[in-house]
Amino acid sequence: MAAAVFDGDDVALVRRVKPTGASHYSLPGGNVEPGEDLGDALRRELHEELGLRLAPDAPAPAFTWLVDAMVSRPGGTPPRKLHLVYRAHLAPVLRTGLRTTEDDEVGPGDIVWLNHRQTGSLHLFPRVPLAGPAHPRAPAEPAQALLPPMNDATFTCA
Repeated sequence: MAAAVFDGDDVALVRRVKPTGASHYSLPGGNVEPGEDLGDALRRELHEELGLRLAPDAPAPAFTWLVDAMVSRPGGTPPRKLHLVYRAHLAPVLRTGLRTTEDDEVGPGDIVWLNHRQTGSLHLFPRVPLAGPAHPRAPAEPAQALLPPMNDATFTCA
């Protein structure tokens, strides 16, 4: 699971630089633990990766996209994952207290904030249309929640 976390028009991404010098971007998120509630897993992952604490009584981030990914990735990730991608919006004051780096089984990364309109050409995982909506708060279209599947022929982690 992952979240597109917005501060106005900016979205938080984890940027990792590959040995080739190319940058790879991912949404903050991770795996759901066995028996873990999806909402609890999302709150835990956002805290682990961004240092963001969502209050238990805060409105839940909005489910926005589903991506079926069968992509070879470092870090022992299973060959097939269904990525539930949510959308969350921060109060501007929260961004200044969040982490600027992230380190997990994939390796170290920098937390960067980019205008969502600039993300269309990025090497992004999971591949979601962040640049698409006219505004990050535009309502999600249920018919567009299921995105095209990803596999090694259509996506590389290089």
